Amino acid sequence: MMTFGSYNKYNNNCYRDSFYLCMLNSGTSIMSGFAIFSVLGYMSVQQGVDISAVAESGPGLVFIVYPQAVTLLPWPQVWSVCFFFMIILLGIDGQFAGLESNMTSLTDLYPSYLRKGYRRELLLVLLCVISSLLGLCLVTEAGAYILQIFDHYVCSGPTLLLMAIFQSVIIGWIYGAGRFCDNIEDMIGYKPLPLFKYCWLYVTPLVCSGTLVFLLLKYTPMRFNNTYVYPWWAYWFGWFLSMSSLSMIPITMIFKLAKEKGSFWQRLKTASQPADDLPGIEKEMPSIKN
Repeated sequence: MMTFGSYNKYNNNCYRDSFYLCMLNSGTSIMSGFAIFSVLGYMSVQQGVDISAVAESGPGLVFIVYPQAVTLLPWPQVWSVCFFFMIILLGIDGQFAGLESNMTSLTDLYPSYLRKGYRRELLLVLLCVISSLLGLCLVTEAGAYILQIFDHYVCSGPTLLLMAIFQSVIIGWIYGAGRFCDNIEDMIGYKPLPLFKYCWLYVTPLVCSGTLVFLLLKYTPMRFNNTYVYPWWAYWFGWFLSMSSLSMIPITMIFKLAKEKGSFWQRLKTASQPADDLPGIEKEMPSIKN
């Protein structure tokens, strides 16, 4: 979302858009819940088993259970076409978001190099080819098992919680919640509600930290379709994938500190300063440097 937000004009009302995005996200989840759990409940009654035994979240629900449920509807051929067309559009949409995020980040890092000629387009083609080749393992006989490892360790759980904790701590305590509110006021003309400031400072880090501790205490080994137990190396591979994205945070921090000059405290203070081109930051720079 931050990558896509960089395409907006500076005075875009991001405060309003965040409310709309949250309501749209929650509304879509509620509607999807009615669509999914009504079908699962019907299949649970038909099979005479508990709903937890029908299926678990993941590829088994999308590619096995729900297509089977679609055949029970009137005109199953029509609903099957609609369902798998939706899955195709969902996959394409996810690829657009992921590739554009990577391309925008690389273009912002190396603008003088990638914005010449067709270099950006060629790099995008290269990323698509590499992603396609890596994705071939997901269409093998073991593809569903590999997909669940990625889904369980990379796309949810501790990874997202740690990212939320780091972001809220950096915004609330390092950059400064008050300064962040001033930036938003400079963009849209008014400050956000004081509630958000306390959420950045206290609520979000505490709630995410508590949820992370609960997940770690209640951790159980991942199973495929509640039956297959993965070998020990698969769990290590999953945790490696989970930590690989988070490792970029300390690696970048070490790289930034190594580039600066002076004592460790001076390097840390310099690396933690906001960008010089931020609006209104010129007034704060003397106090920050002192």
